[in-house]
Amino acid sequence: MAKKKAETKASGGEIKLQPLADRLVIEREESEEVTAGGIVLPDTAKDKPARGRVVSVGDGRMLKDGKRAPFQVKVGDRVLFSSYAGEEFKVGDRELLLMREEDVLAVIV
Repeated sequence: MAKKKAETKASGGEIKLQPLADRLVIEREESEEVTAGGIVLPDTAKDKPARGRVVSVGDGRMLKDGKRAPFQVKVGDRVLFSSYAGEEFKVGDRELLLMREEDVLAVIV
C-alpha cells in the first residue's frame, strides 16, 4: 500500500511531511462563520472544529511480532477527533495537526 506524504509550499520551497509510526497529519476544517440562526460570529467567538481531512499517514504501530498494524483511516478521509488531540503546527499558511490514530473518533462518510 502506497503512503502519501503531506506536501505544502512554504517560502517558495516544498516541504514533505511523513509522520512516524501510528501518527497522522490532519488539516482542520474551517469553523462556521454564521450560526443556524443567522448570527455572524467574529473570529474570537469561533470554536475550532474537531473535524478535518487526513493529509498524510505514518507506517503504522509496531506490533509485538515486528509487523505494522494497518491504519483504519486513509489519506483523504474526513474524520472527527477529540478537541484537545494532537499538536498544532503551521507550515506556510496551512495549520496542521499531528496526532495519533487513537485520537481519531470516527470517519465521516
